[in-house]
Amino acid sequence: MNRKDFLKIAGIGALSVPAIASIQKLNELSKSFSSTSLMPVLFLGHGSPMNGIEDNEFVQSFKKIGKRMEKPNAILVVSAHWETNGTYVTAMENPRTIHDFGGFPKALYEVKYPAPGHPELAKEIQELIQPKGTVLLDDHEWGLDHGSWTVVKHLYPNADIPVIQMSIDRNLSPLDHYQLAQQLSALRKKGVLLVGSGNNVHNLRRIAWDKMNDYYGFDWALEANSKMKKWIKEENHQPLINFRKQGVAFDLSIPTTEHYIPLLYILGAQNKGESIEIFNDKPLGGSLTMTSVAIGL
Repeated sequence: MNRKDFLKIAGIGALSVPAIASIQKLNELSKSFSSTSLMPVLFLGHGSPMNGIEDNEFVQSFKKIGKRMEKPNAILVVSAHWETNGTYVTAMENPRTIHDFGGFPKALYEVKYPAPGHPELAKEIQELIQPKGTVLLDDHEWGLDHGSWTVVKHLYPNADIPVIQMSIDRNLSPLDHYQLAQQLSALRKKGVLLVGSGNNVHNLRRIAWDKMNDYYGFDWALEANSKMKKWIKEENHQPLINFRKQGVAFDLSIPTTEHYIPLLYILGAQNKGESIEIFNDKPLGGSLTMTSVAIGL
C-alpha cells in the first residue's frame, strides 16, 4: 500500500510526513523544558476586546479553565488578529501589549500584560516545523495583540508564563493550516499550551447591535454553529477543513477566514480519542458566537 492510499483510508487525521519529522525532533526542543503530561489545547471565542477588563460569564469560564490546567512551561497563541504573508512567530524577550482596536474606554488601553517572550522556543519551533524555512522569526514588529492578551490574562493573571504568538499566513489553505498544527502538536509533550483565539461564527457586518446583550443568533448562525459542534464532537475534521463546501450558513458565518482558522489549529493538534469540552456556547448579536473548545483537559 502506498502512502496516498494509506492516508485515504486513515482519513484527514493521519500524520503528514512533516508531522512525523517534527515528532522525531521533539527531544531537541528547549533544553529548559522537561517532558510533561500532554497539555490540553484550547480554542477560545474572544469576542469583544472589552472581555479583557470585564468579569462576565465568558471571562469566568476562562478563569475556571486556567485553574483546571497544569501550569504550562510556555503558551503559543494563534490569534485571528495577526495575519501575514508567511508564517511568523514572535521572538522578542518582552512582547509589547498591542491595543489593536478603537473606540473603547480609556481603561482598556491602559491594560498591560507583561508576560515574557521566549526567543529560544521561537527558534526551536522554527527548526521543528518542516519543511525548513516554513516559519520566520519576528523579533521586533509584533507582540501580543488583543486576540491573545484579552484571553490569556484570565487564564494566567500573573503574567509569569512566557507567551509567543504564531501568525496566520493568509496564503495557506485551510488544509495547510491544519497540517501545520499537526506538527505543532509535538509541543504539547513539552508543556506548551496551544491556544487558538477567534470566533467560529463571526460576521460583524450583519450584527444586530441592539441584541448584543441577548442570547440571540440568526438561523444561519445557529445552523453553522450546531454543525461545527457536532463535527468537533465526532472528531470529523474533514467538513470543518472544507468549510467553504458546507453551504450558505457557513458562508454567512465565515465571511472572512481569520477568526475561524485558529479553530483548525486546535483540531490539527488533537489526538484521536481525547476528551472534548465545549463551553461559552452562546450567540450574541445574531451573527457572533462565543463558542469555545477544550481538548484533552
